[in-house]
Amino acid sequence: MESLLQQFMLGNAAILTNVCMLPLYPALIAFLAGNVGEESAQRPKVWLGVLVLLGVLTLMVGLGGLLYTVRSEFSAATPFLLPFIYLLVMLLGALMLFGFNPFARMARAQAPTLRNPYLSAYVYGLLLAPMTLPCTGPIIVSAFVLGAANVGDLLTELLHVVFFSLGFGWPLVVLPLLAAPIQRRFTRWLAQNHRLIGRLAGALLIAIGIFGFVTVVLPELG
Repeated sequence: MESLLQQFMLGNAAILTNVCMLPLYPALIAFLAGNVGEESAQRPKVWLGVLVLLGVLTLMVGLGGLLYTVRSEFSAATPFLLPFIYLLVMLLGALMLFGFNPFARMARAQAPTLRNPYLSAYVYGLLLAPMTLPCTGPIIVSAFVLGAANVGDLLTELLHVVFFSLGFGWPLVVLPLLAAPIQRRFTRWLAQNHRLIGRLAGALLIAIGIFGFVTVVLPELG
């Protein structure tokens, strides 16, 4: 349960420290607010946000399944890799703590605009992680690295990526339901404090790496 909570916290950190999302929030909120024909405003607000979250879940679960397949081929080496896995998490956290992101130069994908708004919302969810990777690369990489460190069955693997996805996607369900002034204050606060939040996310990665090293690696060495 602790490792699932770690993944959920990493998902929150990945979306809430995401500077790449700040320019996208106004248009995304307007889209998710329910500008869909003559339908009731409340239903599209909910369903479009849920479809974005389903897109995030689809991509992350697919990557989690792929990761499990690859890891199963090298399961015998996993105990020897654990120290390097947690050290990598701490290194990425230290980079974020000092304001450096090794992924910042990577190009971002652009979400397509489709005629069907519900399909657009789902595709947007699929592309959300690649679009924002330059800003949250260390956190997303850490989430999958930690998933690789938790040796278990396929269901356990998928639970980890589902909890990360829920942490990553829930603001996109809730934010459009808030009143417009609250939305503006929230995005303005994120813009003004993104450096501090990014450093806090780095500290979170370091804490998780140390926790894993103490509770998983040292007992194995003992």
